[in-house]
Amino acid sequence: MNIQNIIETKVKEGFLALYNIEIPSVEFQATRKEFEGDITVVVFPLLRYKKGNPVQIGEDLGKYVVENVDEIKNYNVVKGFLNLVVDDSFYTNFFNSIYSNSSFGLVSSKPHDKAIMVEYSSPNTNKPLHLGHVRNNLLGYSVAEIIKAAGKKVYKTQIINDRGIHICKSMLAWEKFGNGETPASSGLKGDKLVGNYYVKFNQEYKKEIAQLIAEGKTEEEAKKEAPLLLEAQQMLQQWEAGNEQVVSLWKTMNSWVYEGFEVTYKNMGVNFDTLYYESNTYLLGKDVVAQGIQKGVFYKKEDGSVWCDLTDDGLDEKIVLRSDGTAVYMTQDIGTAIQRVKDFPDVGGMVYTVGNEQDYHFQVLFLILKKLGFDWSKQLHHLSYGMVDLPSGKMKSREGTVVDADELMSEMTETAKIISEELGKLEGYSQEEKNELYKTIGLGALKYFILKVDPKKRILFDPKSSVDFQGNTGPFIQYTYARIQSIIRKVAFDYSKSVTIELHEKEKELLKQLALYPETIQQAATNYSPAIVANYTYDLVKEFNSFYQNVSILGEENEVKKIFRVQLAKKVADTIKSAFYLLGIDVPERM
Repeated sequence: MNIQNIIETKVKEGFLALYNIEIPSVEFQATRKEFEGDITVVVFPLLRYKKGNPVQIGEDLGKYVVENVDEIKNYNVVKGFLNLVVDDSFYTNFFNSIYSNSSFGLVSSKPHDKAIMVEYSSPNTNKPLHLGHVRNNLLGYSVAEIIKAAGKKVYKTQIINDRGIHICKSMLAWEKFGNGETPASSGLKGDKLVGNYYVKFNQEYKKEIAQLIAEGKTEEEAKKEAPLLLEAQQMLQQWEAGNEQVVSLWKTMNSWVYEGFEVTYKNMGVNFDTLYYESNTYLLGKDVVAQGIQKGVFYKKEDGSVWCDLTDDGLDEKIVLRSDGTAVYMTQDIGTAIQRVKDFPDVGGMVYTVGNEQDYHFQVLFLILKKLGFDWSKQLHHLSYGMVDLPSGKMKSREGTVVDADELMSEMTETAKIISEELGKLEGYSQEEKNELYKTIGLGALKYFILKVDPKKRILFDPKSSVDFQGNTGPFIQYTYARIQSIIRKVAFDYSKSVTIELHEKEKELLKQLALYPETIQQAATNYSPAIVANYTYDLVKEFNSFYQNVSILGEENEVKKIFRVQLAKKVADTIKSAFYLLGIDVPERM
């Protein structure tokens, strides 16, 4: 039981004993630096249950808590705030209980608990991964790890958009202009090669449009009648009809892309437990539509199209089957969600990591699944996130102006190299060790910069400022971790035994921050927000650096204090490493 829970129980008990009134909850905040205390009870909300002077109520409760809670040794009241002073023994006992616990803050899943499936990445197979995919992957992967750390079983998945007109555009352009080029013959990653032909298609398509306009067609007519587009549409029909030649080309080019994606995912440090392919799922959901009509969830219009009327729920009418019997994306998503629960019967909820332009789509999807009567639909969440902008402006994949994920990661490594060399702290490193360190710092900077921001917010990504070794950055936190490792390497005495000391103010502040870690993980899981873990870690590091500057560790003459401070420093490092693991970030042993 943490100290906040102990105090809440006693404040409720005290309110009942003093005023014969039951209160439902107690509001807390950290005690402001200028006042004595470690945790503050906010008295003002309690005035709803008992009218009176907030200072007097604070005094009454403060006295009751000190008398009834051994861990609280003193109190003071400032206006409507009851500041409570926690005894050192509480923090030293807490520290001794967690010091050798390698899974501090983490909760194991229970065998019969329902699992959560987290979907992220979900790329198209007509182009490489870009900056938008980077935020998507980092968010999805981190949220999956955080939910797992909070005590849930997790499956990581993606649905690969491997069919459709956009895929056929790349295939057709390769057929027409590729001259048999392959990743092996060109030296290009497969996803890059295929992406080049997607760009090529659009370049040639624009030329055809211009030609048709010059011949007197309107722009709209030209776009619809351009020969390349008509050929791509025909290719899609052939694919759907199972044309051997088209399907063979489709398999070959997709295999090139998957090999390329695999390299990118490995470099990015993300992985998946299971994969879904749109080519296998695009017909799913059509049978559900028939059942939905019988249940009255869907209705058929005169032209044969099927709709769901959501106007009573404040939304609009949504088509789920076209008049020609073909499915729309919504139908496919309904079918895929149901299929996933069939494939993994222990799944009791899903998280979809998809940009905020799809907010409405997921509102509709979740509501339809609820109307169809699936219990797990109550545990569906859209992890909606904002765009990532660069100082240079917006990205467009068909014009080839996207920020390529591989190139971005490579640039981050190079930026880390330049800054590290300028700082000149790498004496005695082999070239291999340097290269590994540059990658660790560069990717850590990229990941932390993106994950420290609330997912819903738009990001302006500045590669150079993200690799700063000062401030709220990945490298600053990595450097603090490496500094602690350096201290520990110098220790020439046994520091394994538990000790009890009178705490220095800075030690106490650091212990208070450490104590927040388990709660931070739970809060981040509940809010699907890695930013909560990222910013907690930054606060922990700031608190450690303040401790480091004010308190001697290895220079301390008192042996018991010295042992405790080494233990405390090590636990901080362990917690940094644990928190960064949840963000998918590595920490270097030396920097």
